[in-house]
Amino acid sequence: MDVTSLELVLLCVAALTAGVVDAIAGGGGLVTLPALLATGLPPHVVLGTNKGQSVFGAFAALVRFWRAGLLNGKLATITFPLGLVGSFIGAALVLLMRPEVLKPVVLVLLVIVAAFLAFRRGPPPGERPEPPLKRMLALGAVIALLIGTYDGFFGPGTGTFLIIAFSGLLGHGLTRASADAKVVNFATNVAAVALFAYRGVVLWHVALPMAAAQFTGAWIGAHLAVRGGDKLVRKVVLLVVVALVLKLGRDVLVG
Repeated sequence: MDVTSLELVLLCVAALTAGVVDAIAGGGGLVTLPALLATGLPPHVVLGTNKGQSVFGAFAALVRFWRAGLLNGKLATITFPLGLVGSFIGAALVLLMRPEVLKPVVLVLLVIVAAFLAFRRGPPPGERPEPPLKRMLALGAVIALLIGTYDGFFGPGTGTFLIIAFSGLLGHGLTRASADAKVVNFATNVAAVALFAYRGVVLWHVALPMAAAQFTGAWIGAHLAVRGGDKLVRKVVLLVVVALVLKLGRDVLVG
């Protein structure tokens, strides 16, 4: 159960690309998971190793957004712990039902997200006033807990759903919503890595080189998001949503 040197190099390229995309719009797993599966590793090892490297990308993006002044510290103190809790709850739910039952539901939600982004009218979220602090924290808590649970249970589209939730419910621009999303993303990844490492299904000699590439890509992606603003984030989110719809649609059709 190992990979060749060439495969490891290609995995690092995939991780670099995934880091850029994920930092802007989520969806990095669309790149790294198929790449890891292509090596012939068992699915549970693929999932564990993927989380072992993606947590570094989430951290890099989080730091870059923080340095750009896009993180709300008060909101993060609520969303980070609840993202952790939600991820553990979702992981526990896997023992009670199969995650695959969510595929049709998630597919419909993603189509709605795409329509929301493509045809939204009126002032963009970043130009609407934020809700009062207590309401913002309460909404942030619900977002982190529910989507954190979804990530622990199923996962695809987590970063994208977080961006849309923070944007639509809290009135944040897409760039700031992407920053908010990384707090929860990092929390859920930490929870997943702890669980997978405990079960011994993380290949660290594969995950760590990929982590270095993912870290670099995420830093670049977050930088591009900061510089490109909402216009860039919106375009990349739409591309990720379309890719997720195609992937999940195929999964549903082929069973």
